[in-house]
Amino acid sequence: MRTAALTPQTRQHALEALADSGQGRELDILVIGGGVTGAGIALDAVTRGLRVGIVEAQDWASGTSSRSSKLVHGGLRYLQMLDFHLVHEALTERDLLLKRIAPHLVRPVSFLYPLENAYWERAYVGAGVALYDTLASIAPGKRAMPWHRHVSRAGMERLFPDLRHDAAVGAVRYYDASVDDARLVETLIRTAVSYGAHAASRTQVVELTKRGTGVVDGAVLQDLETGERFTCKADQVINATGVWTEETEALADTDGGLHVLASKGIHIVVPRDRIRGDVGLILQTEKSVLFVIPWSRYWVIGTTDTEWKQQLVHPVATSADIDYVIDHANAVLARPLTRDDVIGVWAGLRPLLQPGTKEGTSSAKVSREHTVASPTPGLTVIAGGKLTTYRVMAKDAVDFALGERAASLPSLTDRIALAGAEGHAVLQRQARQIGAAYGWTSAMVDHLLHRYGALLAEIMDSVDADPSLGRPLEGAPAYLRAEIAYAATHEGVLHLEDVMLHRTRLVYEQRDRGLAAVEEIADLVAERLGWDAGRRQAEIDSYRARCEADEQASFVADDAEAEAVRLQAADLVPLVPLGRTPADT
Repeated sequence: MRTAALTPQTRQHALEALADSGQGRELDILVIGGGVTGAGIALDAVTRGLRVGIVEAQDWASGTSSRSSKLVHGGLRYLQMLDFHLVHEALTERDLLLKRIAPHLVRPVSFLYPLENAYWERAYVGAGVALYDTLASIAPGKRAMPWHRHVSRAGMERLFPDLRHDAAVGAVRYYDASVDDARLVETLIRTAVSYGAHAASRTQVVELTKRGTGVVDGAVLQDLETGERFTCKADQVINATGVWTEETEALADTDGGLHVLASKGIHIVVPRDRIRGDVGLILQTEKSVLFVIPWSRYWVIGTTDTEWKQQLVHPVATSADIDYVIDHANAVLARPLTRDDVIGVWAGLRPLLQPGTKEGTSSAKVSREHTVASPTPGLTVIAGGKLTTYRVMAKDAVDFALGERAASLPSLTDRIALAGAEGHAVLQRQARQIGAAYGWTSAMVDHLLHRYGALLAEIMDSVDADPSLGRPLEGAPAYLRAEIAYAATHEGVLHLEDVMLHRTRLVYEQRDRGLAAVEEIADLVAERLGWDAGRRQAEIDSYRARCEADEQASFVADDAEAEAVRLQAADLVPLVPLGRTPADT
């Protein structure tokens, strides 16, 4: 199958197809929301043979789905709740991603669970992790992950030298997986478009339309790049907007639907050489768990869990949040971290599904983690869940929207590899030759294979055509110039911030938020997207202002005050205000 490129032209064609649906060529399904759930729904629906459109008001994965812990895991803590079905489901999805769906994007990561008691705790935790491993099997054959094992204090100190000597008497070592969440979403979108879905970012739903009987039959969309509005018609509309669920439900002029609470979680980033360790840590806190996750050239540490009552677009990490994470990490680290060690930070909002549904909701399908419901005919809403089980959520949402038709159009996504997966193993075996041919280090080739899989062949083609693209960025040498060019020509970039925040993660991977490379990156993007000098400078100025506002907000302790500081940097492409908000409902 040919992998589609996401370009401004393909976006324009998608907008035209969505507009055509209002002229008698109705979609089967219109998906609202371009996070991992919405992207998964679009892929699930289009591979059933349905005519599908998906719109996102911002960049793909710009909300929760680019601000997670970046873990693909079964939820070890759910074993404490005796929810074996949920753990098995999540572990099954984890292993599907590792072995079949996205082996280039998802990788095993090893964790230590430190033990404070050599006897009863080792037996208790060991039994739980053994059950976790047992529930992970998806089919006879080779396991996707190694079995857990018990580690002595000496072994623990070899694996994680910077774990404080008196912090644990030993540990249990077990495996889960990690993923670049934003790349997973972008790859899902590209795969869905390759199968025929119509996808448009920076396209906001400003109204849900109804036919005479009161059935939702589409939406009024606004292209935020041009301001143009048009009507898109669909047999079924699926709301997959996460923390914006209630705001989107309100567009249907109904009091029915789901209740969703926005919970803020923050993560900090510190350089890899600041903490000596070869594995991750999972730590129990008074509220939940804290992960210390090895990730490429740095460590990711988090998270928090606090109610967010401000606007949903720009959650911010406060100084209190950052101090909380540092303090809890320092409880077990031999060399305590300070604020000066933090090179990056991000804040995201979890869509926490609240019990029950609003009055008037006609039906609902409930699992432990997510709910699919219909607040009014023609509109399906899905909320809750987590990154790992996005595929199950997508299947449930499409099944629910189709009703009786679902039996004759079953989901296929458990056997559909995402773009870049097929052929990935071959290029892995050719890694040494690729590095030698292009003058890339083994670390660079590994980085490229992890990001692109078999699509690395397209990167190499671009370097063959223009050898200057094979050089690292001067201000951010972990990335090639070719990756920036490829983001602009193949990955749906419309703005400079799309590259800095989501196609790369320079906004938090470097202490300067990637500003040392921003001029070079802007040149590469401007050349391919046809920006003039004024547009190029406006993009740079907007990103610089965003970085400065985020930095200033991170030194404020209170959510409301920190948000006020952050909002001093205006969005280059603001969303359309939509009247009723979740706080009003």
